[in-house]
Amino acid sequence: MSKATSVLGNLATDAATFASPTPLAQEREVATARVRLTSIDVMRGLVMLFMLVDHVREKIYLHLQVTDPMTIATTTPDLFFTRLSAHICAPVFVFLTGLSAWLYAHPPSGPPRSPRSFLIQRGLLLVFLELTLINFSWSGTYTTLWLQVIWAIGICMIVLGLMSSLPRWLLATLGFLIVFGHNLLSPITFQPGEFGHSLWTILHDRAFLVTGEPLQIKVTYPVLPWIGVILLGYAAGPLYSRAIESSRRVRYLIALGIGSLLLLLVLRGFNIYGETLPWMHGETFTQTLMSWLNFTKYPPSLDFLLLTLGLAFLLLAWFEGMENGATRVLVTFGSAPMFFYILHLYVLLILYRIALMIFGPTHGELFGVDDFYWVWVVSPLLAFALYFPTRAFARFKRTSKQPWVRYF
Repeated sequence: MSKATSVLGNLATDAATFASPTPLAQEREVATARVRLTSIDVMRGLVMLFMLVDHVREKIYLHLQVTDPMTIATTTPDLFFTRLSAHICAPVFVFLTGLSAWLYAHPPSGPPRSPRSFLIQRGLLLVFLELTLINFSWSGTYTTLWLQVIWAIGICMIVLGLMSSLPRWLLATLGFLIVFGHNLLSPITFQPGEFGHSLWTILHDRAFLVTGEPLQIKVTYPVLPWIGVILLGYAAGPLYSRAIESSRRVRYLIALGIGSLLLLLVLRGFNIYGETLPWMHGETFTQTLMSWLNFTKYPPSLDFLLLTLGLAFLLLAWFEGMENGATRVLVTFGSAPMFFYILHLYVLLILYRIALMIFGPTHGELFGVDDFYWVWVVSPLLAFALYFPTRAFARFKRTSKQPWVRYF
């Protein structure tokens, strides 16, 4: 923790001491910034594809649902590791949202600006989209409102917007305290109807806010740990400032990634802290590995965040300066994330309804496939099909001057 704090502190110092560019250099610096930020879009695009695979699983393999943490005895390795790969999605989304907010507040040319208004407006928009378009896309009904990742990002943006005027060192400290300390709050619980139940459900415990007819509301993404993650993302913003050369940024990212994973090895290896369930030796190496990696997502445990963000830092370092056909495809997905998110959910809903009409329910009231490999067959085909409308919207987004486009 102290090493990571030192790294973030050095980044803040580097950014603060960098001189403002001359007018003649501004155009060149804007072009340099685009190159510098490509790795962020590559990373975002990669996790969008991991997310797509997980959502395909939720459509055609939902008859074998996974618990949180997963139940090792009843979860096959292919299902377990596919679900595990998707764990990186939410932490990357939230962390990069915070980092992008810092970049918005510190444009490559011109003076710093307050991100408060933009963050609050976009946060409110995300909450609205979660309650309307996105909720309907999951099942085609409004019988239950699921407050999921888009809701959580929206709330986090609003909170960050309200706190953005605070010193960055204070935001980093609060972020560390929340991420590293929220597991201590797990014993605190409130029963439905008790004072504090609704607030605690929103902040820390996954539960129903409203039950009964005609509408139920369930919080599946309690927001407190994610607030910590977005604060750390904002504090890490200077990592992508003009003051940091590429080679230096890579060294910082590698140090953060290795430091996170080493801390995970100690905390998880000795079952010290950071996870609700201790790992246990299984009958096979695979079962033991699954137990070791079986982390809690709702809310995300410290071990969950150390693994996912640690890997994300290393991937960002790897993507730095990389340019090839694969990264260009990932940039396309990563440059229009909200468009892709909404589009893929509705495409999945339509395809599921068509399959249900053609084949009928195959697992109780659900349509589903018997073999898990179909998830990995359908996912790349769907990614290929969605690439073209996403590319078209990304190009429109780059050229359009309409203010609503920037929110997608």
